[in-house]
Amino acid sequence: FSLTDPASPWLVVNKHRPLVPAAYVPADLVQPAVTMTASGEAALLNRTTAAAAEAMFAAAARDGVAMVLASGYRSYTTQVATYNSYVAARGQADADTASARPGYSEHQTGWVFDISDGNGACGFQPCFADQPSAVWAKANGHRFGFVVRYPWMFHPITGYYYEPWHLRYIGVEAATDMVARGIFTLEEYFGAEAAPGYP
Repeated sequence: FSLTDPASPWLVVNKHRPLVPAAYVPADLVQPAVTMTASGEAALLNRTTAAAAEAMFAAAARDGVAMVLASGYRSYTTQVATYNSYVAARGQADADTASARPGYSEHQTGWVFDISDGNGACGFQPCFADQPSAVWAKANGHRFGFVVRYPWMFHPITGYYYEPWHLRYIGVEAATDMVARGIFTLEEYFGAEAAPGYP
């Protein structure tokens, strides 16, 4: 698989590796049959990620864990608005630790989505890591091809603070291998340079 093709599950997007083209749109966006609070484009994933999400959410439900899709695909245009709202509220330096600049967001690829537990507890906050859906996803996500893309204390490598809700599809083989080898970031696993900030 390619580390640069946006249609590849092994794509590495970070502050040093923008999407090419910047306004990339996945060709196979679909709405997965899962519980969600997302609507519009945010309810979409690429076909591969959607199928894996359906399997994972069903497995979580069998274990008594409620998992909800809170945010999936985000277009370049939406990322412009999202990023600019962070800049307006926090200033650019702080915005860059919380939101990707347009053309640098994994959400634009269709390979990623954010989860919640449906009751709003600790939504998009670090304490979400202790909620059942986050605990389950961290322990079991690799069985379905998912990793927590921005793990705890790895922001000097990934460029982002801990996001226990942000799940990235890389395929079962790679995700399981990462867990088995104790590797936590895509940068380290695929040999890409750390990207703590924009060049």
